Amino acid sequence: MPQQVQGVIARSKGAPVELVTVNVPDAGPGEAVVRILACGVCHTDLHYREGGIGDDYPYLLGHEAAGIVEQVGDDVRDLAPGDYVILNWRAVCGTCRACRRGRPWYCFNTFNATQKMTLEDGTELSPALGIGAFMDKTLVAAGQCTKVDERARPAAAGLLGCGVMAGLGAAINTGNVGRGDSVAVIGCGGVGSAAIAGARLAGASKIIAVDVDERKLAVARELGATDAINAREGDPVAQIQALTGGFGADVVIDAVGRPETWLQAFYGRDLAGTVVLVGVPTPEMTLELPLLDVFGRGGSLKSSWYGDCLPDRDFPMLIDLYLQGRLPLDAFVTEEIGIGDIEAAFDKMHAGDVLRSVVILDGPDSDSGSTNPLEAHEGEQVSA
Repeated sequence: MPQQVQGVIARSKGAPVELVTVNVPDAGPGEAVVRILACGVCHTDLHYREGGIGDDYPYLLGHEAAGIVEQVGDDVRDLAPGDYVILNWRAVCGTCRACRRGRPWYCFNTFNATQKMTLEDGTELSPALGIGAFMDKTLVAAGQCTKVDERARPAAAGLLGCGVMAGLGAAINTGNVGRGDSVAVIGCGGVGSAAIAGARLAGASKIIAVDVDERKLAVARELGATDAINAREGDPVAQIQALTGGFGADVVIDAVGRPETWLQAFYGRDLAGTVVLVGVPTPEMTLELPLLDVFGRGGSLKSSWYGDCLPDRDFPMLIDLYLQGRLPLDAFVTEEIGIGDIEAAFDKMHAGDVLRSVVILDGPDSDSGSTNPLEAHEGEQVSA
């Protein structure tokens, strides 16, 4: 029987979010209903609210989530009620040209639930990234559910659903950072900080954090950066080169996504080095670059989509590393909040005061005991 639950929507561009009643259908073929335990507040949710992704309002927000499978469609065989899962927005099809070539992390035909969740008056909702998890329960495609070890804390585990995976994957998968490599990360917000953690996990010998906010640089050091550059205090390209014997880094990751930061990444890498763009540009941004410099410097210029991850491969592995104490996912949880606190979380995100606010949906709001390292320092903010 369809259920009615409380969920958070963006009804129109720029309007404050609303807590409303949402109709969630029973799971149909290829679908699952998931009870949400925790969901991170991501920049992408804010982009949806502000019209930066489309105009298919009302949007059902939230997508960085962990939860318990409650119901599955009759044809679903590899998922069952009671499974502890992280939700993902890359449910690969297995049949597109990327999947057939053995590159499912580039799947060009990812899919979502077929049925629509609605408001009480029947208005169809557009779930953020096909998920919509600022809600007690949500309907997704079964392939969007990745089973992981149930010992992982939901507030931390759910962050692999988007931003943290994007950063980790930018270093490990897209950048192919290897043991002994030098890495620079431009922009040390949630995604950039995760890229630093990923570079450390991969065994990089020098990890250079670049930002304009001393608070973020301090957090970057805690997550594995060996060096920190405040870009307000001089040319970051020259400083990256000075820290790498005058050559530049083997891999430079742009976690901001602006023309000026991409050019810093391009010129801050060594000859034949790699540039990874994981920060998302806006549609009006353009880039001008001498073609001879592209030819003469060689190497690779890459974009990283969702950290080029394959959820069924990467999520369980990363959760295992988290449980072993080798991946500090808890460090990304700045605060745990209630479902009514999302607008305030957007404000903190915009000000650069948090890595992640995480909405706790299973029972009363809990106190994680985590401190906010970004509130421990004064300074200017950057929305990297």
